Amino acid sequence: MNPQQAQLPAPSAEALIASQTLCQHIAEQIDAADGWISFADFMRHAMYTPGLGYYSGGATKFGGAGDFITAPEISPLFGGSVAATVAHILAETGGGVLEIGAGTGQLAAQILAELERRNALPEHYAILELSGQLRERQRQTLHTLVPHLVAKVQWLDALPTDFVGVILGNEVLDAMPCELVQFADEESGNSEWQQRGVTVSQDGFAMQNRPISDAKLLAACTPLPQIPLYTSEIHLEAQGFIAALAASLQRGLILLIDYGFPLREYYHPERSMGTLIGHYRHHTIHDPFFYPGLTDLTCHVDFTAMYTAAEQNQLSLEGYTSQASFLLDAGILNLAEQLPTESIDYMKTAAAIQKLTTHAEMGEIFKVIAFSKGLTGDTAPGLRGRDRSGEL
Repeated sequence: MNPQQAQLPAPSAEALIASQTLCQHIAEQIDAADGWISFADFMRHAMYTPGLGYYSGGATKFGGAGDFITAPEISPLFGGSVAATVAHILAETGGGVLEIGAGTGQLAAQILAELERRNALPEHYAILELSGQLRERQRQTLHTLVPHLVAKVQWLDALPTDFVGVILGNEVLDAMPCELVQFADEESGNSEWQQRGVTVSQDGFAMQNRPISDAKLLAACTPLPQIPLYTSEIHLEAQGFIAALAASLQRGLILLIDYGFPLREYYHPERSMGTLIGHYRHHTIHDPFFYPGLTDLTCHVDFTAMYTAAEQNQLSLEGYTSQASFLLDAGILNLAEQLPTESIDYMKTAAAIQKLTTHAEMGEIFKVIAFSKGLTGDTAPGLRGRDRSGEL
């Protein structure tokens, strides 16, 4: 154990047993696969194994008691601003809202409350959430914040067909399993891209490289700098997710908010170790094998790859911009002006807006990308500010 890990909060006995059980499960999967699985498969097991994975187990993920805080937990004005975009699209399409992976339910509650204020409530607000534990937390949040609107919310097990309206995902893409690749050390005599995978050693899980056999994965390595030991992520599953959303959407908007970069920044020669990190009790973890099932594994999003996948699936790019530009254009300052300037809430809101929009906080690293199908009206609020589509 390194010094950083020795200083981290220890898990409870129950959580430790759950992590050890998950490790045994993953080890069995590795053994069944002749001693090696891709890192994407490891991440999938660590995050989504029923009852044990990070998102499918019972541990608290979001907020002060969890591992990280998302934008809706920072201020209700975040969801209120997103609702401006949603209301604009609903006015054109007459459809509904589908939120993918709704976390604590804060964003859903905020959007519903603002849509009600605007007299723009849809008939239904659907949530696609596979975690039973998170579904229950979302219900509790909605019952607490907007009890009179809970009847409008329905939970789905799969994407609908022929959906009309707005499909929304806040910090969804970064949680999807990613492939890891590494350019081999020239000293080894193998100057080629290799796929990183996971094996079992005497000390636990360990990384092991193998030649890339998947033609699509190998082709995705083309833009990466060929620097010895250069390591990064390839987002094949997230690209497949974009394709699935395109197939689901009949008419409307797909709005995705996440942290990441366009291709040229993502695969910069100086970003030689990639972006994969873990979150454990508000600490950043660089060991992907630290307490599997208790540590969130995540990587930044390659927004160029998302755009390419959308274009290949007949979606139109509505806009790509920073979170700061999106929120300001969507009217977050106008919402703040409705609060009494002498109130404690106003002071808290001012601090929250700074965190959400400044370059040094979340304003720049978080991006907003929107795709559409069948829209003919004006550009929606939030997407009329600084357009950075040219960076893709």
